[in-house]
Formats: sequence, C-alpha cells, structure tokens
Amino acid sequence: MYFFLNYLALSDLCYTSTVTPKLITDLLAERNMISYNNCMAQLFTMHFFGGIEVFILTVMAYDRYVAICKPLHYTSIMSRQRCNDLVTTCCAGAFLLSFVQCLLTVNLPFCGPNEIDHYFCDVYPLLKLACTDTHTVGILVVANSGMMGLVTFVVLMLSYFLILWTIRAYPAESLSKALSTCSSHLMVVVLFFVPVLFIYIRPATTSPVDKVFALFYTIIAPMFNPLIYTLRNMEMKNALRKVWCQKPLWIGKHFI
Repeated sequence: MYFFLNYLALSDLCYTSTVTPKLITDLLAERNMISYNNCMAQLFTMHFFGGIEVFILTVMAYDRYVAICKPLHYTSIMSRQRCNDLVTTCCAGAFLLSFVQCLLTVNLPFCGPNEIDHYFCDVYPLLKLACTDTHTVGILVVANSGMMGLVTFVVLMLSYFLILWTIRAYPAESLSKALSTCSSHLMVVVLFFVPVLFIYIRPATTSPVDKVFALFYTIIAPMFNPLIYTLRNMEMKNALRKVWCQKPLWIGKHFI
C-alpha cells in the first residue's frame, strides 16, 4: 500500500502543479493570459498526471482486494516486480490518454473569440472556442476520457463489492479492521471520481458550475489525499489524540 501511496503523492504533486501556480498568478494579475503552446502543454500534462492518479487509485483498489481476500498469496501476487509493472502500465496508459486528448484538440481551428471560460485549459472550453463543427470531436473526447473514468470507477466499485462479499462472515474485530483499511481509499476515490465523471461522462458542453466541480479533482482532492492517509496512521492518530485531550488547567493566574 505504501509503495503505491508514494506514487500517488508524486502524481498529486505534479498534477496540482500544472494548474495551481497559473491559477494563483491569474488571481493576482490584472490580465489573465496564456499562450497557445502553453495552453496545449497544460492540457497534455494535466490529463497525463490526472490519468496516472486515476490508474494508481484503481491499482490500489486491486491491492486492497488481494490483501483482504487473498492474504496468504499476497506476497506472491503483489511482488515488487508486479508492482513496478503496474506503475509502468499506469504511466503508459496515462500518456496514451493525454496524447489522444491533446491530438483531438491541437488540430482544431481557432479563429474567433479567444477567451476561455475556465481557470485552466481543458478540452470542453477549447471545443467551445473552435470555429468548426466539434460534435464528432466531442463524442471522441467522451469516449476517451469519460469512458476511461467510468470503466475505472466500475472496476473500483467491483473490487470493493468483492471485498465486502468476502468479509461478510468475518468476526466483528476483523471486519472492522478490513473496513478501516479501505475507508481512506474509498473516501479519496469518491472525492476524486464523482466530479470527474460529472464533467467528462456527459456530452461536450460547458456550464459555470463546471469550474466548481473542477476544483475538487484538480486542487481539493489532491490536497486532502495526504491528510486522509496520514490520519490512517496509528502513531499520527495517537499523537493527535494526546494533543486534543490535553485540557489546560487554571491555577491562580497561570495555565498549566
């Protein structure tokens, strides 16, 4: 689990770095501008690191399934070589996803207004600016990003269904431990996938509320991932419990 958490943290760092610095600069600047080349670079890198995060979360669900449902075979199934191969596959799949996404956008003609109604360069806002019929491209974008997100989300939910089916007959203590192991990952999955599916699974349209949902999977979810997994650490929980449980006592004019 910690092996994949390392790569999840790295993808979170790179993913937010593609959006957050430019967003902060735009909030401080009077004119918010980005060149065409930088826009395409942001589109590619955002979907690349976002794709890595999606696939890493899916692999982590499989890792939890093997650990809980097949504990005696865990070390042989999830060997170090297998883990390295899975991470490599995640990167290759994310590269293919972002390459196709960028390829569908880079050939579009932009000859009209050049104002993007978003805080970063994404596919749907760019399709809205294209001065050509983008219906076919919009369908391909949904088939690329939307179906990828939907399929991985179904695989995630199937993993947790199999986990719940396996542990239904466990003793109460073992059941509680298994659920506690999966709760943090499930929380991260819901926080990340729900807004992603809302944006990319529907037809290629834009609305003002899209920017609110985009905040969840570009900034809020990656920011909360370290906090959610840190609070799963027993030593961290004990340290926080000691801090919270310390009540200052008033003696005379001093606190102790």
